Amino acid sequence: MKIFVAGATGRVGQELIKELVAKDHFIYAAARHEENVVASQQVQPVHLDLHKEVTAISEDLAEAEAIYFVAGSRGKDLLQTDLYGAVKLMQAAEQRGIKRYIQLSSLFATQPAKWPDSLRDYYIAKFFADRWLQDNTQLDYTILQPGTLLEAPGSGKITTQVEERSENSIENVAAVLAAILEARNTTKKIIVMGDGQTPITEAIQKI
Repeated sequence: MKIFVAGATGRVGQELIKELVAKDHFIYAAARHEENVVASQQVQPVHLDLHKEVTAISEDLAEAEAIYFVAGSRGKDLLQTDLYGAVKLMQAAEQRGIKRYIQLSSLFATQPAKWPDSLRDYYIAKFFADRWLQDNTQLDYTILQPGTLLEAPGSGKITTQVEERSENSIENVAAVLAAILEARNTTKKIIVMGDGQTPITEAIQKI
């Protein structure tokens, strides 16, 4: 498939692209600083400015057949990037008739009672981005909500039964994102995840 990855230079985005390339997909690797993307026969850098209007963003999508939103401002631009930027990318996808849309969120983003006080503004942005995707689009979405991201080797094993704060290797998160692309049982669903004991393929089949 031809896949658009928004947030290609981020920690998850870089690992996700590796996973998708290994599965023989072609990637439009989109980022504000696309010069930091390593181009190849399977990876085309794309300049993406989520402050632009929806029509302009839709032109960046080129011939994409699926979209990942894994972008984030790390708290520096929550409204314009994490929230409104996400919404505009959804709207651009619908303008182009692209149905498959996978969004990286954060654990319990749609459950305000479980938000940590120290990250409340971040969670508010994630909450409304997730709710917009669910309530205001006709996209075939999947929302992945992992816990704290760790710079650690991925075990290839996870759990989707998470009741408390969890930790996730970035490699595991990227592997799950790549695996759910064509898993029809994950559409129109929110998936919570943490590092665990179940192989990723098996865990996704049980969703």
